[in-house]
Amino acid sequence: MSTAGEQVAATTDIRAYMHEVGRRARAAARILARAVTGDKNAALHAMAGAIEARQAELLEANAADLAAGREAGLDAALLDRLELNPARIAAMAEGLRQIAALPDPVGAVTDLNYRPSGIQVGRMRVPLGVVGIIYESRPNVTADAAGLCLKSGNAAILRGGSEAARSNQAIAACIRAGLREAGLPETAVQVIETTDRAAVGELISMPEYVDVIVPRGGKGLIERISNEARVPVIKHLHGICHVYIDGAADLDKAIRVAYNAKTQRYGTCNTMETLLVDAAIAGQVLPPLARRYREAGVELRGCERTRALIEALPATDEDWDTEYLAPVLSIRVVDGLEAAMDHIYRHGSGHTDAIVTEDLGRARRFLAEVDSSSVMVNASTRFADGFEYGLGAEIGISTDKIHARGPVGLEGLTSQKFIVIGDGHVRS
Repeated sequence: MSTAGEQVAATTDIRAYMHEVGRRARAAARILARAVTGDKNAALHAMAGAIEARQAELLEANAADLAAGREAGLDAALLDRLELNPARIAAMAEGLRQIAALPDPVGAVTDLNYRPSGIQVGRMRVPLGVVGIIYESRPNVTADAAGLCLKSGNAAILRGGSEAARSNQAIAACIRAGLREAGLPETAVQVIETTDRAAVGELISMPEYVDVIVPRGGKGLIERISNEARVPVIKHLHGICHVYIDGAADLDKAIRVAYNAKTQRYGTCNTMETLLVDAAIAGQVLPPLARRYREAGVELRGCERTRALIEALPATDEDWDTEYLAPVLSIRVVDGLEAAMDHIYRHGSGHTDAIVTEDLGRARRFLAEVDSSSVMVNASTRFADGFEYGLGAEIGISTDKIHARGPVGLEGLTSQKFIVIGDGHVRS
């Protein structure tokens, strides 16, 4: 058992280590802010090449993590997220190359206009500076986050889960090799080497070195970061997503969208968790939908009006506020658009909500009045994704309203500043 003095010394060492990481990141961020697109892309391609060339080393490190995870009793789902295989390693490399192919947002100038005084005023897109990313399980996030931060001109401090420590450090070696080959500072991407949880507490408490924190993981992690951080946080706590089938919906479209929104993948934040159905169409749409859900193994929980139409377990008040991330669906029959939007207002998480309708007026009302980061008409909630939105990739999804909202891609990792161009102008 460690003594109190040893514990204080360990805490002091972690603080000193994290502050040194922060200082190196801040210095690297100044260099990255002026790095040209070609150099950033060269680094991304070099990282991808290093990941492919060192596949055997990555698999060896990952095998050790998997063995430790099994010994620690990690469940099958966590082990699956932790595992690397040749296909996943190839996907990491390809992801970096895709980021290299994306337009560079840094330095783009928009809205440059002359003012009556004769000056030109516009806005220039610039990096945020230093981005801290805290994540769990998936080691591929190390490569994805490094690539997105680099392309957007930001230095990155990455803190992965202890269960993936060996895998993350092996990937970090590939990232450093790529940065070195392109002539960029290796400290532009730093993967925290210690598994001590105190490192997280330090990372989120260093506004002098870190400009924004992005937590990726379970609700518990995100709540802790949101509550304790002294640095701005880009995050969403949970995804309680809804599909509302309006009385003016096309029956085939409604069944197709509602089925896909739930069953295409269960464990994602943009999966539908509650289905709302207008009473005017419930008798037509719920029986065939319920059959398809049952065939897919989805457990249905419904309100009293739902259970009068299909076989379902009684839904409780807690169900409307639950992100299942599992083959479970709550269903409520409502009296029209107003009641549906009221339910979403009271129980939604501001993530993604969709309406299925052929009525243009109702569709417009839903788009205008539902206050979520993604609002859809006649489309599955599963489209709420950076790749599907044409962002190429995403660092996460934000339900905040400032600074980024929805899938956060390269542009979301930048800000804008005003620029003024004159020719000796002075204010009279």
